[in-house]
Amino acid sequence: MIRQYELVESVKSYDTGADEDALNRAYVFSMKAHGSQLRASGDPYFSHPVEVAGILAKMKLDTASIITGLLHDTVEDTVATLADISDLFGDEIARLVDGVTKLSQIELQSDQSRQAENFRKLVLAMSEDIRVLLVKLADRLHNMRTLKYVKDEEKRQRIARETMDIYAPLAERIGIRDWKDELEDLAFRQLNPDAHVSVTTRLDFLRSSGGDVIGRVIEDLRKTQAEGGVKAEVTGREKTPYSIWRKMQKNNVGFEQLSDIMAFRIAVDSDQDCYRALGVIHNCYRVVPGRFKDYISIPKPNGYRSIHTGVIGPENQRIELQIRTHEMHEVAEYGVAAHWVYKQGRPETEGTQYRWLRQLLEILEHAAEPEEFLEHTKLEMFSDQVFCFSPKGDLYALPHGATPVDFAYAVHSEVGNRCVGSKINGRIVPLRTELHNGDQVDIITSKAQTPSPTWENFVVTGKARACIRRFVRSQQRDQYMSLGREIVAKTFRQEGYELTEKALKGVLKNFDCDQVDDLYAVVGEGQYTGREVLWAVFPGARKDRSQKVVPLTKARSKAGKDHAVPIRGLIPGMAVHFAGCCHPLPGERIVGIVATGKGVSIHTIDCETLESFADAPERWLDVSWDVGGNDDPFHVGRLHVLVNNEPGALGTISTVIGRDSGNITNLKIVHRSIDFFEMLIDIEVTDIKQLTDIMAALRATRVVNSVDRARG
Repeated sequence: MIRQYELVESVKSYDTGADEDALNRAYVFSMKAHGSQLRASGDPYFSHPVEVAGILAKMKLDTASIITGLLHDTVEDTVATLADISDLFGDEIARLVDGVTKLSQIELQSDQSRQAENFRKLVLAMSEDIRVLLVKLADRLHNMRTLKYVKDEEKRQRIARETMDIYAPLAERIGIRDWKDELEDLAFRQLNPDAHVSVTTRLDFLRSSGGDVIGRVIEDLRKTQAEGGVKAEVTGREKTPYSIWRKMQKNNVGFEQLSDIMAFRIAVDSDQDCYRALGVIHNCYRVVPGRFKDYISIPKPNGYRSIHTGVIGPENQRIELQIRTHEMHEVAEYGVAAHWVYKQGRPETEGTQYRWLRQLLEILEHAAEPEEFLEHTKLEMFSDQVFCFSPKGDLYALPHGATPVDFAYAVHSEVGNRCVGSKINGRIVPLRTELHNGDQVDIITSKAQTPSPTWENFVVTGKARACIRRFVRSQQRDQYMSLGREIVAKTFRQEGYELTEKALKGVLKNFDCDQVDDLYAVVGEGQYTGREVLWAVFPGARKDRSQKVVPLTKARSKAGKDHAVPIRGLIPGMAVHFAGCCHPLPGERIVGIVATGKGVSIHTIDCETLESFADAPERWLDVSWDVGGNDDPFHVGRLHVLVNNEPGALGTISTVIGRDSGNITNLKIVHRSIDFFEMLIDIEVTDIKQLTDIMAALRATRVVNSVDRARG
């Protein structure tokens, strides 16, 4: 355990203006507050905050951060209060301690919920002051170093998994590589002990059999740089067991097939020297294709800058090289912590350094539940990146596999919401096109556009997915409310009762609703029927209903247009769904089947699927197209076509369909023989009349043997 004077001297070694008196008082206050408390290892509990403060001091953080490290557990685990800390150490320290303390005070039902809510609180806290995150990471690092003393196996696994999923990626995001490597390795040791032992054993054997390979390679690289006229400092290290194991899993190779388990660093004085050093290396050694990356020209989102290259180096070893300046090295080692020493007075670095944090806050704003937020932020933190440019030359870092929709949301949420098309390098491309490094992306927008629910199937960024889900949730509720309002009104009309909002307010508690709109929404969603609402308002209606004979046949839809619920204006896929078994079209008689939690499925009146609902009359709903205006969307009709097997037959069919303004959206050949092809064709049309005209035109075509509506 670090002694009091050792901690103070450590801080004063890099910050001569440190408040020595405050550090001493914090040390003593924490020691007295924790008193005789013990950790799982049997050590005095006070050893933990002291070690956390020591970890922070090694990062050369400011005095306030060191004091926060000493005091971070006092409010949670002792009788000390925030008021005590504020009185003794000031409001700044109290605010930082409070930010760290709040993260540990969440008690929810499940481990997943607790982890997700913990992370949500962490993002909010560190958005106010990034030092909260630094103290929390140092706290987690020391806890991971002593995790082996926790007796509960399940608890050790949970803490290790949380560390691997959340805290190690966060350490990487703020650029503290050493913390990230150690957190990953400690978690790996717990989560997969057999693999950890296997990798470390092989590393030990490699060291013993190869002698001081790293030392000899370093000496050769130094000599090469000196001969090239570059003043450079060369260091080397082995990759961590976890990074080696992860590479084995990713590439599906064994340990013996890995030839780049050593990484070397060349530190020089200036940016120009970085490129000179690179030229010397590439001139002397063979380059490994595909291993070159220039993070000086295009830095990582966490501010990391270096040149990476892979070569067949000294002793015919395949090695990885990182070339950077001494200042770049400090940022690479200490990340945001380096700002307190090296970046003061240079606020321009804040833009790239904290852009990712602003993105997390935007995801937090759009996510509905803690678990959803955690899911989206994992997407943000766990992906390789591609770098793309806007037409104005602005650079955006996106995960591998990102699409123009992801790019649009990265520019601004409103740009994503209004996106209708995109150009990549001047060419119009589909919105699901995958972006590549160096692409210039131009987003085409329209004020009339809204996010499509189908976008969620191909976007990869957390922000895009959160925004799309938020829109879908909002629209879906509006659609359910609209449908539910029509269902309730139709039920009351049909039974001869007057519908008033006052009457509905009187039965809201029966349905666990706070407002009338909530009641309409749950009816539209299918959780309750319009008749159940009627019976709640007018209990006598149930008795009257029981004396009537309820038809269970398809003739239910003959109740009359006045009693039918109109589905015009409802977006397909939300409150209403058009059945794939019969593909109903405007102009056809239709009936709705209510599915709990999914709204209404629309079928044609002669659909065979309806037979399976004959015993559930409460699920039947009289619906109508209520066609009118010019805003009715296209609908898909499916045809079963038997075609002669001869050259040009498919072209003839396409021409006939196009001549009647139909648009083929899908075509599937289900059977073929020497003489005939049997196929299913999906055609976009406005109504049943247009599809009937297309069918008549096809029947009059020589190459077509037969045409029918496809069923089932």
